[in-house]
Amino acid sequence: MEELHSYLNLSFKINESEWNLLLTIIQNQKFEPKQLLVQQGQVSKYIYFIKSGFLRVFHLNKGKEISTYFACDGQFISTFESLITQKPSTEYLEAIEATEVYAISHQNLSSLYEQNPKFEKIGRMLAEQNYLCIKNRTYNFQTQTAKERYLEFINTYHQKIIQRVPQKQLASYLGIEAESLSRIRGQFLIT
Repeated sequence: MEELHSYLNLSFKINESEWNLLLTIIQNQKFEPKQLLVQQGQVSKYIYFIKSGFLRVFHLNKGKEISTYFACDGQFISTFESLITQKPSTEYLEAIEATEVYAISHQNLSSLYEQNPKFEKIGRMLAEQNYLCIKNRTYNFQTQTAKERYLEFINTYHQKIIQRVPQKQLASYLGIEAESLSRIRGQFLIT
């Protein structure tokens, strides 16, 4: 759990008693490639901090998978709308590769917020980061070409994700067909 402790200590300066409080509620979980952590229609019960691995959020549109978010080592992920509202998810959360996470249940997270204001602050800051990510993605879809969205992706996402995301999933995330993504990538190999 050193990864999570380092992240929280570096970003939020948690003390030993706060860390010990967190240790009482955190769960270590492992997932196999293609394993669904959350399915559409299921209520999201956990927020995950990725120790190692690679996860994605996606939904179905007329039977086609549309990727909306990727996360890997040292990042938080969930199907946040469902986690926050405790209503059935409209999205899926899937392991792209073998993944180990630290999970905190919604119930324990709510209790943690009530017990310690620092954790409430951490939750607020994670929610703000999630909002900004969604806002930037929406803005990019409205103002950028497919090539510009691809460049934004490779300039902002973790190197592990850039190197390992399957082309079909990346194309759906960028809102283009896989063939178009191949042409865009080809432009960078030639020049």
